[in-house]
Amino acid sequence: MALSLDPEIAQALAPMAGAMADATPPAVGDIAARRAMWEPIIGAAGTAQPIPAGVHTSEHHTTAGDGARITMRWYTKDGAAPGPAVLFFHGGGYIFGHIDLFDGPVSRYVSASGVPMLSVEYRRAPEHPFPTPLDDAYTALRWLHAHAAELGVDPDRIGVMGDSAGGGMAAGLTILARKRGGPKIARQILIMPMLDDRTTTPDAHIAPYLLWSYDDSLTAWPALLGEAAGGPDVPATAAPARLKDATGLPPAYIEVGQLDVFRDEDTAYATKLSRAGVPVEFHLHPGAPHEFDSIAFTSDVARRAIADRVRVLKSI
Repeated sequence: MALSLDPEIAQALAPMAGAMADATPPAVGDIAARRAMWEPIIGAAGTAQPIPAGVHTSEHHTTAGDGARITMRWYTKDGAAPGPAVLFFHGGGYIFGHIDLFDGPVSRYVSASGVPMLSVEYRRAPEHPFPTPLDDAYTALRWLHAHAAELGVDPDRIGVMGDSAGGGMAAGLTILARKRGGPKIARQILIMPMLDDRTTTPDAHIAPYLLWSYDDSLTAWPALLGEAAGGPDVPATAAPARLKDATGLPPAYIEVGQLDVFRDEDTAYATKLSRAGVPVEFHLHPGAPHEFDSIAFTSDVARRAIADRVRVLKSI
């Protein structure tokens, strides 16, 4: 029996199918075309569901090690009790996306869980290659710990979360924080994370269903890593699948669709953490492509995935 799209996801994708079939995909290496194509789609997906009432935002800034100013957006829910908080990193292959496009998803997580979030406007490749985006993330983590008391946050209950490249960023940040001896991260929530710069061999079983393609990865990783991409010298902080020893990393929640380019690397990462004694909850969603939750948000699989994420957020 061949792999196929979940019927509800297929129905949600149907209006887009004709346009996607007629469109010429951007060439490998064409970052501008990917930004022009994907950012309007992300924006539309983020606003396709209502922004919940009772969630408030405030802008904060901090300074990176190279003197750059980093913008961060703090989301809180009316009446939520002080306690945990989460540092959130948006997706976009490290080459596109910004925090405004993810106002909807972050607001919905905060509304459903009551857990405040700090969304980070990290700098993007290729203008700012590795390690700059991760340095921005680490700077934001230090800022959240330093301001925990005034924000009503328990510094022992700070988690990191991200989707796609943001999930890779969250995973890399836990490795970097372990290497530097802190600040403490209580939980890592990795949503279809982008973890391995060596995922370049197409899988014919999933190729017809890909939204993020192998060519997209062949564009994004060299943008982030330059000529080192795919070679022997990429550190685990840049591509967490390179990690050799996962001992002592924070408990992880990891999920990915079975029709996602990142499926194998995410499955392998969950296994690697587990073998090092790290508590892991892992979900492989049949019939689900990349970003299925924002495309088919009324589907049963998306509802279950969101409910699981919210449950884990509440448990931090």
